[in-house]
Amino acid sequence: MSHHLPKLEVCLSPALLHLFDTKGSVVVIIDVFRATSTIAAALHNGAKCVMPVSSVQECIQIGKSIENSLTAGERDGKVAEGLEYGNSPIEYPRSFVEGKVLVLTTTNGTRLLHMVQDADTIITGSFLNLDSVCTFLKSQGKDVLLGCAAWKDRFNLEDTLFAGAVAEQLKDHFEINCDSARAARSLHKQAEGNYINFLRESSHYKRLSAFGLERDMEYCTTPNLHNVLPILHGKELIIHQ
Repeated sequence: MSHHLPKLEVCLSPALLHLFDTKGSVVVIIDVFRATSTIAAALHNGAKCVMPVSSVQECIQIGKSIENSLTAGERDGKVAEGLEYGNSPIEYPRSFVEGKVLVLTTTNGTRLLHMVQDADTIITGSFLNLDSVCTFLKSQGKDVLLGCAAWKDRFNLEDTLFAGAVAEQLKDHFEINCDSARAARSLHKQAEGNYINFLRESSHYKRLSAFGLERDMEYCTTPNLHNVLPILHGKELIIHQ
């Protein structure tokens, strides 16, 4: 019997999620600017866990009920009103985040995470933990959906570029017959490893630059700086051991 490779697909926006069957698969939530980068940084720097929540209100309430917690998140790129901290990976050094619970809500990434229903496993991916994501996906032998958080349901360049980086690394380990994945790989090739230069023209880069967040974005496009694998266990993202 010929060995059947699992399949890898790319969903370019949460608005397209209903077109994919995620049952029994591994879903990678991708929100490069900046939720999944912040999650990787916080966990790598010793956060106890990250609790992704969909609303600011829920974030505030959970923060009140959990000792040693930080409530964080953004709406439209800025720290959301009522929350203490933002969605910048640079805000969470070990000296600050170690041993704490980070309760996080963001415009796109945490929303997508809550939309995924019956996946076998949910992990989060960013350039900061690119190799960890690829190693994990290879080890699982299950179908994979790379889910781009996009920007308010509109296609975005940076999440797709990351999906292309993953698809490129995994091309020999998965059956890839998905035009979104093809397009993502082709963008990745075009970027030639200089991700930040490639993204300077993108709408999200321009949006966040207006808030002076260029350094954030350079940080978020650095491969394997926080090479951990955040995995969803119940309501918490923790490091997969």
